[in-house]
Amino acid sequence: MNTFTIGALVLVLGKAAAQLWLNRLNQRHVRQNAGDIPEAFRGMISVESYHKSVAYTLARSRLDQVQIGWDTLVLLGVLFSGILPWAESTFRQHYGNSLPAAAAFLFLVGAALSFTGWPLDWYAQFRIEQRFGFNNTTPTLWWTDRLKGLGLGLLLGYPLLLLILIVVWWAGDLWWLWTWGTVLAFETLLLVLAPVLLMPLFNKFTPLPEGSLRTRLAELAQRTGFRARCIEVMDGSKRSKHSNAFFTGFGRFRKIVLFDTLLEQLEETELAAVLAHEIGHYKKGHIPKMLIVSALSLLGACYVLALLAQAEWFYAAFGFAPGSIVVAFLLFGLLAGTVTFWVTPLASLWSRRFEYQADAFAATAMGEAGSLIGALRKLNEKNLSNLTPHPLYSGFYYSHPALLEREQALARSVADVRQVGAPAQ
Repeated sequence: MNTFTIGALVLVLGKAAAQLWLNRLNQRHVRQNAGDIPEAFRGMISVESYHKSVAYTLARSRLDQVQIGWDTLVLLGVLFSGILPWAESTFRQHYGNSLPAAAAFLFLVGAALSFTGWPLDWYAQFRIEQRFGFNNTTPTLWWTDRLKGLGLGLLLGYPLLLLILIVVWWAGDLWWLWTWGTVLAFETLLLVLAPVLLMPLFNKFTPLPEGSLRTRLAELAQRTGFRARCIEVMDGSKRSKHSNAFFTGFGRFRKIVLFDTLLEQLEETELAAVLAHEIGHYKKGHIPKMLIVSALSLLGACYVLALLAQAEWFYAAFGFAPGSIVVAFLLFGLLAGTVTFWVTPLASLWSRRFEYQADAFAATAMGEAGSLIGALRKLNEKNLSNLTPHPLYSGFYYSHPALLEREQALARSVADVRQVGAPAQ
């Protein structure tokens, strides 16, 4: 074991220890508030729904603990048991050193690792989600989704891996820069094509029927300067009773998507407020900002990978002979999450800031905050969201503020608007 071997082991175990500690911290905090419904939520949510949300939170948290332990054991086994050097050597002996063979090896390792999570995914869907009344997925549909995912991985992922290896072989010392450009171009293309070609493979999208809701949402989009190709309803209920809304695509392919479950749960004014929130993300430029940061992060990752690919100790730490870019890609992919985990709080903080801004935009666009607050309360109740997360846990993981935090921020934003006398949009 060299120094980097020990460092990698510390990273893997450190991440798992932090995850388990945060998980336990949140569990204790939720249990402490599991008796009488807290004062802040009285009149907002029924006692039955509150207790059910506590039970759901704790059940998901216990499964998360198992998931953390299992994922850690799998990663430790893959990295330190010697199975990767054996598999890579055996594969080369049978299929050679060609670029297509190397890409196939990377794809097969990734597919094999994804299989290890399927049993717990099954348990989450058909035990926990079923127990709390969320599951609408059939076993056939569950397996079909995963087979479709593997098929798309083969059709899209394998060609991308092969293209990257060709770029590395062709580009010389600046291969990492060309790799960054290649992956960035591929991701941009997917952002354009996914709503048109990929998403319909998993869900059915139908135009929102003519009526008062469609008229209200269209007027809101026009009033806020948001242009969309259409407003569609997605059949999310065929898998789950959880609900959501989003817009997807770029340019003339942009469309507004509402889950059918959302239409069942909210009033028209509340649905309009939810849409105004999503439009707020667009009007505030959140999507381009996130894409830019993602692109810069990818550039940094490619550069670090290039440095590691030249370091003999990086290969030796895991039992490989130095020099194989395929091995460097594989090891980097396995270890990257143990490093990026520690920047999760910064990403969560940034995301929550965007949510506050989108909420404030929605309140201004609607001329009041009551509709959005009503929608948030219903969505938290219907989805059995954790209403009392530990501040450290939510600060680390939550991409959206907790319900009370959002309500308080909305109240402040409305007060600020009234104070300066700004008109509603």
